[in-house]
Amino acid sequence: MNVLLLTDKLIVGGAETYFCKLENHLAHRNLTFYYGAAEGELQSRLLHQDKFVKLTRHSHRRNYRTLSRFIKKHAIKVIHANSLRMLGYGILLKHFCKWDIQLVYTKHNVTILEKKMPFLFTKLLNTYVKRIITVSQFERDSLVMLGVNPQRIQTIHNGVDLQQFPLKKAGQASPIHVGILARLSDEKNHELFIEIAEKMKDDKPFRFFIGGDGPEKDHLQQLITHKRLDDHVVMCGEIKDPEAFIKDMDVMLVTSKREVFPMVVIESMAVGTPVVSIDRGGIKEAVRDGVTGHLIPRHSADLFKEKITQLFSNPRLQSHIVKNSRERVEQDFSLDQMVKKTLQEYLFIAEETKKFSSVVLNKE
Repeated sequence: MNVLLLTDKLIVGGAETYFCKLENHLAHRNLTFYYGAAEGELQSRLLHQDKFVKLTRHSHRRNYRTLSRFIKKHAIKVIHANSLRMLGYGILLKHFCKWDIQLVYTKHNVTILEKKMPFLFTKLLNTYVKRIITVSQFERDSLVMLGVNPQRIQTIHNGVDLQQFPLKKAGQASPIHVGILARLSDEKNHELFIEIAEKMKDDKPFRFFIGGDGPEKDHLQQLITHKRLDDHVVMCGEIKDPEAFIKDMDVMLVTSKREVFPMVVIESMAVGTPVVSIDRGGIKEAVRDGVTGHLIPRHSADLFKEKITQLFSNPRLQSHIVKNSRERVEQDFSLDQMVKKTLQEYLFIAEETKKFSSVVLNKE
């Protein structure tokens, strides 16, 4: 059975990194994999360039024609969409071409369609999508609440390559490095991160580092300057090596207004950098307060400051969290498990297709 995995564009992001991980590691004797996306900086990470179809960021019509030809040429039976846009292409191809294509959709984030037109979003999933993968149980529950058929949904948590993210040696920088690694956009709430830095400016030596790029870059730099924090908060720009950035930090913060299941949480847990995070989305499926990190119930700079201070005034607690975090990732959030469970979804479809074909032949 031939499977085509699609994502929007190969820029640095959660869905795109997930796509690259699958491209690098999917393999099965009964399955052949192809891949498609618009170009971006992550394209150099792809191992199967000969099985890659290049899309564009600018023309839906052109993408539709490109995919139509590619699917026909390679006898694609499953399209695995990693964005709502790619799922939309799959639905249009399935509906108008009348091809026997099964659709798989991995839902990485909250979409505009489900917020503004939940009935239409639910109807499309229930009508056209064979299997839905959610990256957290929280997101699965949200879909069921919307009315999506629960029998079609499987939670497969994001996975960390444990060889790429080994546990770092114990030790602590001076000053203590406090980091955030996220796209510089409003929903990631970097303003709260800067407020935390401002509150801790006169405490024992802490220095704050913002990793990432995005539309809020200039605004955040102006805010740092306005608060006279230029010597206290460092804007690091785009991070091409997240492992190195996370390892250089002594604690990682997540301050987002909304989240599904951010990779930075389990990557930090894997390398031994404690996480202090807002309790949103599926984060608590990895971070247990006081056991594998700290969870903050609301967007309060004072509460973040309290937990960070507590962490670095108690070396025993810190060591306890580091040990538990690595074990938790090894047990439940490894890349091997993510790939294995994703393969099972394709094989489930292959088996269902085989049964259906057998029934049809018997009737004939």
